[in-house]
Amino acid sequence: MLAAAGSLVATIWAVLHPRTLLLAGFTFLLLAGYFKNRRPKNCPPGPWGLPFVGNIFQLDFEQPHLSIQLLVKKYGNIFSLNLGYLTSVVITGLPLIKEVFTHMEQNIMNRPVTLVQERISNKNGLIFSSGQTWKEQRRFALMTLRNFGLGKKSLEQRIREEAHHLVEAIAEEGGQPFDPHFSINNAASNIICSVTFGERFEYHDSRFQEMLRLLDEAMCLQIRIMCQLYNVFPWIMKYVPGSHQTVFRNWEKLKLFVSCMIEDHRRDWNPDEPRDFIDAFLNEMTKYPDKTTSFNEENLVCSTLDLFFAGTETTSHTLRWALLYMALYPEVQEKVQAEIDRVIGKKRPASLADRESMPYTNAVIHEVQRMGNIVPLNVPREVAVDTNLGGFHLTKGTMVLTNLTALHRDPKEWATPDTFNPEHFLENGQFKKRDSFLPFSMGKRACLGEQLARSELFIFFTALMQKFTFKPPINEKLSTKFRNGLTLSPVSHRICAVSRQ
Repeated sequence: MLAAAGSLVATIWAVLHPRTLLLAGFTFLLLAGYFKNRRPKNCPPGPWGLPFVGNIFQLDFEQPHLSIQLLVKKYGNIFSLNLGYLTSVVITGLPLIKEVFTHMEQNIMNRPVTLVQERISNKNGLIFSSGQTWKEQRRFALMTLRNFGLGKKSLEQRIREEAHHLVEAIAEEGGQPFDPHFSINNAASNIICSVTFGERFEYHDSRFQEMLRLLDEAMCLQIRIMCQLYNVFPWIMKYVPGSHQTVFRNWEKLKLFVSCMIEDHRRDWNPDEPRDFIDAFLNEMTKYPDKTTSFNEENLVCSTLDLFFAGTETTSHTLRWALLYMALYPEVQEKVQAEIDRVIGKKRPASLADRESMPYTNAVIHEVQRMGNIVPLNVPREVAVDTNLGGFHLTKGTMVLTNLTALHRDPKEWATPDTFNPEHFLENGQFKKRDSFLPFSMGKRACLGEQLARSELFIFFTALMQKFTFKPPINEKLSTKFRNGLTLSPVSHRICAVSRQ
């Protein structure tokens, strides 16, 4: 009996042509991909995707946030996208965004984690953690930022001192064309570094400049196609060379930098006199030796890196956009400088107390944030339990993307949505807040450094406008083209800073 069965199998195997087996395998993969990507009942509409990769190749990775606007026109203010193994929903329009971040927020407190991000942070830190880890880390970070100066004169003084260093560095260019990228990066980073590491870094510090370069490169490459393919086919892509490997190497070097800073702190650490975020975290770790909380070495590295990234990239990119727009709109720059001269003069550094008396300058900063649009689809959220929104069913695990690009360019909300116009934030000469302006997101997972970022932007921008007039280099044309990454930044460019003294 067994011999007959074995003979039958051998006969069948012999007559099967390799091409038949290949076709059968391909058909199986197609069917598996179809059932994997098939949308649940009553989920939001959206484009059909390919097996396994979903709609990845239907997005332009140089400008995915603009590709999405075309889909909004076709499918409406709630639509689905399959990004590899992640089902996502894109939310557009202020009413829906408010509903998501107010009435629904308890259902979307989690953060989706791609396989790339999981390899980088292992769901630790402040940005990509969820549940108890996120609650503990965010509460501790907010408390520590306040303890080390957030909202106090001491931190404001540090920002003013760093603004002075930045002005001096730019003055060294002598009004000649230069790329402001890493000087501004260094200045913005020094503020958060003073809180996390207890020190600032000189603009000519080659080791720190290399850290900033590694961070900038990782931010740019992490959204590219190779990382997206790693999220879908990690078992293959981990052996394939490409930009995803550069991302992993860069983050390992950044982690090593932070780990070295932590070891330096341990050598002269005094638990009774914490100097900065790292010292405070080390203190917290001693309270839980049984490791029942998230206060461990891995979270210390990841939370420190999250603060370093968030405190560097967002503020520096916004300032670079600001100088670019001033060079492109000299009439706006003149009005800012006239207000500065009238309110604080040409010598005294600006303080945060001056902001209320400088509505035009404040409006310009807000308009830079609206037009710069550095986080165009917000930091994503994840649906924690099955939820209904706008008549559609969102299943647990769905990633929620907030379409800030459409919100910040909505013709129903803005008089001239595609034009740089500070009047959007002015009414009868006074600064006017706008509900449709959400660069820091909203709700419990809004940017925890919002207050710090607003302070930095005002003091840095005012200091630069007070001392320099920014112009395009002779025979060079500036543009508002952007470089896409985890945040949007201006493409590399040179600018002239002409002294006003």
